[in-house]
Amino acid sequence: MLISPHRLLKLLADPDAPRPTLLDVRWQLGGRPGREEYEEGHIAGASFVDLDAELAGSPGFGGRHPLPTRKVFQLAMRRAGVSSRRAVIAYDGNTSAAAARCWWLLRYFGHPDVSVLDGGFAAWTAAGGAVEAGSGAVPPEGDFVAGPAAMPLLGAAGAAELAHAGVLLDARAPERFRGEHELVDPVAGHIPGARNLPAGELLDASGRFLEPARLQEKFERAGVRRGAAVGAYCGSGVNAAHTVLALELAGLAGALYAGSWSEWITDPRRPVALGRGRFQSPHPA
Repeated sequence: MLISPHRLLKLLADPDAPRPTLLDVRWQLGGRPGREEYEEGHIAGASFVDLDAELAGSPGFGGRHPLPTRKVFQLAMRRAGVSSRRAVIAYDGNTSAAAARCWWLLRYFGHPDVSVLDGGFAAWTAAGGAVEAGSGAVPPEGDFVAGPAAMPLLGAAGAAELAHAGVLLDARAPERFRGEHELVDPVAGHIPGARNLPAGELLDASGRFLEPARLQEKFERAGVRRGAAVGAYCGSGVNAAHTVLALELAGLAGALYAGSWSEWITDPRRPVALGRGRFQSPHPA
């Protein structure tokens, strides 16, 4: 699920090792376009994948980043050179949130071998990894076939049920969870019964995932118990995929509410909660 920069360096330097497909998924909410960052410098041989256009459908009642259709995703992955018979490594700038979205979608549609570069492009350059600029070479077209759903997925009703019958984690910053500071979505607050565990708390200061034992501690403090039903959501389903990846690293399993808060609030009949809720981490992201 994770690969370190040093391990990737060794893998790419080994002429006898099968070369993985590298996907550059740099994206930040309200930040610079990822394509610009890619053209300024990327891991040699990596293909750029546009999160908004290729890892999400059109914004609307499904939220700001609803899942792409199987056809759209399959075409995007084939364009990027993805094959089901070759390992895929996705990376972003440094937090792994966008890369985790790509990881989750590939897993959801049945790819058997997907990893995220821990610490992203920042960790790669810090480790002395080679970088190339420009638009990148067009890879040979891949033959990835997007299959039926292979990862647990929640809709709004399932998320509401899980918030009370299990554990539903909200990966947003505490002030957004509490409804005190919402600049992205038109309604503030959180799903009633959800527990706030900001995605940033699952990383160290350099943007790399905490060790599995520390991740387990974080999830236990949020009320997650081994074998219990767990789900995650955020603003639009990107950081929530990051939480699902962290759960797997901790030896746990979680479902993704892909529509997340931006879908939840499209129906005024759905309740909205404000304040701290049942659990909130004391450490802001």
